[in-house]
Order: sequence, then structure tokens, then C-alpha cells
Amino acid sequence: MHSIPQRCARRPLAGGLVVPWVSLVHGGHAAFGSLDAERALAAFLRRLCQICGQPLDERCYLIVRPADVVQGCSPEPALHPECLPYTAAHCPMLNGTATHYRRRPVLAGHPAGRPCTDPSCPCPSSSPDEGHTARSGSPADRYEAWMIRTRTYRLVHPPGRPDAPAGISVDVPVLRTRVLRAAALTPGQQHLMDLWNALMNGS
Repeated sequence: MHSIPQRCARRPLAGGLVVPWVSLVHGGHAAFGSLDAERALAAFLRRLCQICGQPLDERCYLIVRPADVVQGCSPEPALHPECLPYTAAHCPMLNGTATHYRRRPVLAGHPAGRPCTDPSCPCPSSSPDEGHTARSGSPADRYEAWMIRTRTYRLVHPPGRPDAPAGISVDVPVLRTRVLRAAALTPGQQHLMDLWNALMNGS
């Protein structure tokens, strides 16, 4: 397993794992898999790493699914190259141990890691990714990490919402790609990913 990155040395831990800077903390417990809307927005606008919360350097990684290619943006804040391996190794959605999206956030520290059942819990509504509800309970997607130059980092905004970025544009030069977890793609998704990778490779 990957050791904790030096950048995350001062981050709080939950269950022995680094609590990402953008994670929602509810009732003193980290809600892994749910984003704090205010911190996620700050990470987008200030170009901060979603894991350690520090400014991005010359290069960064975007987490990309086939659906994100269709939408033209990655809905999550970027990561430092040194924060990605730790995240990919320990995040159940990225390392393949989670086969489906959660229906509710799992709070670290709850008995047996049970999902939050508090009906007043703000966890689900605090995620800036509007696709969260639609994906709830669905089979996990394919995830890739795309390295870009931070100078090409550009936010995508929904029509009429300049204050609420939908994510980071994937329509930029990509330096490197890495498959984080494989998943069965539809023929259309596979064709789209093949075309995109061919364009990035200049073929």
C-alpha cells in the first residue's frame, strides 16, 4: 500500500486513512465519498488539490469517467501527481473494491462503517456533483486519471451559473493517462474513449 504523501502529513486521519480536504465532515465524522460543497468550490476556484488542499503545481491530475468526456468536464477538483497514487490505492471506487455507487455516504467512525441514516443529514445534498443521485446504487464506472498542465486548467460553468462550476474542462491537451479502474463500457462509450485517446496521442 502507498504511504501517506508528505503533503498530507498534517491532514486528519479517520480509520487510519487521510481525510481529503474536500470531504464532508458531519457530526465529527468524515463522510468519505461526499464532498463539502464550499470546500469543493474553493478548490475549483483557487486551483487546490482535493486531497491535501494545497495549491496545484505545474501539473495536476483530473479524475475522468466516460460520462465526463461526454459532458466535457471532470466534476471533481484536481489532484497533485503525488497525491493521486495514495488516493487510487485507498479509495474503494478507484481501487475496484466498491462495485456500485453508495446510496448514502459512509461516515468514518460509525459502527461497522454504516451509512448515515439521519434524515436531516446534509451529506447527499452537499455534493456539488448533480450526478450523485442519478448514480446512487448503480454499477461503478471506469475511472481514468488524466495529467494536464495546470496552466491549461479551465473551469466549465452551466448556462447562467457563473458562480457554480460544473467541473474542470477535459477539452485540453492531456500529457498522460492512467486507468485507475476498469469497467465494462458500452460500445458507444468504448468508441468515444478510443477516439479521445487517439486524439490525445496525436494519431
